[in-house]
Amino acid sequence: MSELLEHTRVVGGARARVVATGLRRRPLRDLYHHLLTVSWLRLFWLFGLVYAAVNLAFAAGYHFLGGGAAFVDEFIASLRRTIAADPRPPETRTLAVEVLLGVEGFVRWLGLALGAGIIFAKFSAPRPGVVFSRVAVVTPRSGGRVLMFRMANERQSTLVDAKVRVLLVMNERSSDGDLVRRARDVALRREETALFTHAWTAIHPVDAQSPLAGEDAASLQAADAELIVSLTGFDEGLSRTVHARHAWRARDIRFGLRFREMVRVLPGGVHQVDYRRFHEVEPAEDRANRPARARGRD
Repeated sequence: MSELLEHTRVVGGARARVVATGLRRRPLRDLYHHLLTVSWLRLFWLFGLVYAAVNLAFAAGYHFLGGGAAFVDEFIASLRRTIAADPRPPETRTLAVEVLLGVEGFVRWLGLALGAGIIFAKFSAPRPGVVFSRVAVVTPRSGGRVLMFRMANERQSTLVDAKVRVLLVMNERSSDGDLVRRARDVALRREETALFTHAWTAIHPVDAQSPLAGEDAASLQAADAELIVSLTGFDEGLSRTVHARHAWRARDIRFGLRFREMVRVLPGGVHQVDYRRFHEVEPAEDRANRPARARGRD
């Protein structure tokens, strides 16, 4: 059963697996997307592998067609060349060598253009500067319960027209007894904001219509639940729309806790946002017993 739940995971950590059967992988047909999504280390490793293979191929060609230097010497000379240029006198070159020089020049020019374009596109791809709290909490409030999680904008620029969507994904038994993994919308009190500059605490009332109604830590763990949030907004600094996504597994949804206050008013009316408390939580009863004047605002 645990293996089946692990296989059905939507978003998770390094251990999460999804087994796809019958899907034909064709990386060469979508090579551009593959190169943009791999890590920088893997990209440079792939470029180095292609660079070495190309030089080996041309070194072998010059070795067999030129009939002169040894293969190792041809390979070293190929590595030193940035453009196709044969140090041998023109009168000693054969027609085959001249053709190979032209092919090498074209391949090197093409490789330089494609490599520079991919690196530039990968480097300039927008990255969201949004941080999510390590946990989400379900805490008592106003005679009921609310789900809360935090988001923060790490950049100095503002996210304009930021929108948040939340899903609760969990395993359930259908009427036929089959195990299915369903996603349910989690409605927030405020799902969008005109300007996302600093921190944002999202709140979902756990009422009768909530997918979290009647759930606790044990039931979410048994259903292998995940809380998935996606955020989109227009970054003024980048002049582009950015997307951020995060997921909390069942063990990261804490009941009976609340976030510590991170905003307080300093003398003179200045608001201070203490990001050192961004991930910190505390028992809900401790917060309720504090004097009202000591409380800040999230």
